[in-house]
Amino acid sequence: MEKFNKLTGVAAPLPVVNIDTDMIIPKDYLKTIKRTGLGTGLFAEARYHEDGSLNMEFVLNKPAYQNAKILVAGDNFGCGSSREHAPWALLDFGIRCVISTSFADIFYNNCFKNGILPIVVSPEDLEKLIDDAQRGSNAVLTVDLEAQEISGPDGGKISFDIDAFKRHCLLNGLDDIGLTLEKAASIDSFEKSNAVSRPWA
Repeated sequence: MEKFNKLTGVAAPLPVVNIDTDMIIPKDYLKTIKRTGLGTGLFAEARYHEDGSLNMEFVLNKPAYQNAKILVAGDNFGCGSSREHAPWALLDFGIRCVISTSFADIFYNNCFKNGILPIVVSPEDLEKLIDDAQRGSNAVLTVDLEAQEISGPDGGKISFDIDAFKRHCLLNGLDDIGLTLEKAASIDSFEKSNAVSRPWA
């Protein structure tokens, strides 16, 4: 998993509450277990017209936001079904950070396992960040995970809290497999001693 330390990029405003995982990645795209290629399906029902053409009214289709790395969204982001394809689609599109006032628990935890930083801020701070994100190509935020700060285009800073273990995992690029591999020496040692003490096993 790619490490997350400091991210600077355009932030796209999506001030909609209760964005569920079906809106993030519709069920039609769940036939694959690959983590790549899902970016085209991100917010598909909002991004495309019925004939498949782009809906240029949707924020991520607007020229200023087509390469957005940060999403500033409304309350209760990622609710609905527990599909892990939702963070996969965000990551494949290029989104590495989502900022909201709250997240659904399963989606929130899935983000950390896939290299995405979900940040919870107060309603007042979210309002400021949405205002920053509405500046089009000037909507550049810097998210510093080490310092636990978000810096706006005017230099203002917002601090955020995060679980220490989840922060450690993102800073070091450790998903579940990576965490297991950190214990490889201990696992090998156990396997060798177990083979001697329990040769029948």
